[in-house]
Amino acid sequence: MIEKEINGITFLTGKWPLTADKPTIVFIHGAGDSSIFWKHQIKGLADRINVIGIDLPGHGRSTAPGMTTIADYASIVDGFINDAKIPSPIPCGISMGGAITLQLLLEGKFYYQAGIVINSGAKLRVMPMIFDLIDNDFPGYVNSIGLFAVSEKTDKQKIQYAIDGLSKISPEIISNDFKACNSFDVIKRLEEIFVPVLVMTASDDNLTPLKYGEFLAENINGAVHVHIGDAGHMAPVEKPDDVNVAIHNFSSTLPSPPPGG
Repeated sequence: MIEKEINGITFLTGKWPLTADKPTIVFIHGAGDSSIFWKHQIKGLADRINVIGIDLPGHGRSTAPGMTTIADYASIVDGFINDAKIPSPIPCGISMGGAITLQLLLEGKFYYQAGIVINSGAKLRVMPMIFDLIDNDFPGYVNSIGLFAVSEKTDKQKIQYAIDGLSKISPEIISNDFKACNSFDVIKRLEEIFVPVLVMTASDDNLTPLKYGEFLAENINGAVHVHIGDAGHMAPVEKPDDVNVAIHNFSSTLPSPPPGG
């Protein structure tokens, strides 16, 4: 993987510069996470499609302060995509990143040719216990991710790098991320999305249950729904091959980018 930076936003990519005549999956991580979450997707898909995993402001190595609303994060991502001249961008987000993806599709309309939403929803309510843990027992919050955010069938060693990454983000940033999720609600706007959308859910996701994804798939015109078995909220880490196949299959159905991206 290659690490780059543009205007204070760092990102990981499989190759640079990007190929102009291929679409670009722009991976957007969840609350309190960073681009390294997507390492299996960046490594596994780079030979077939352009792939970028960004560090949202305040996360990973990005220097800008974190945001407090999904709309503000979406504006940052949209600005980065324009600044970096990303060819044919397809936002792909998990959890909070999924909310950011939905916001981008709603505000960008046909600028984005498609979107991918993983383990997320049109409305994200956060359990008060999470805020309490972050404020009063941050190590306990980090440790709890390994218990609640993954399937019981998942080897915990597979997700340790992602857990380690969470511990490096400040509690204030993570708390603000969850506040942004808590106030997010686009339930009544899903019918405004007219581009192809892949909705991915996971069988053992305790944080964003199956019904969240089913609602997205039922209310976004023409959405494709893929369900990942034996995986929890961190499905891209737990079942990377299954997630990569779903992303590749979906992206293969999209029209070829115009000449020059």
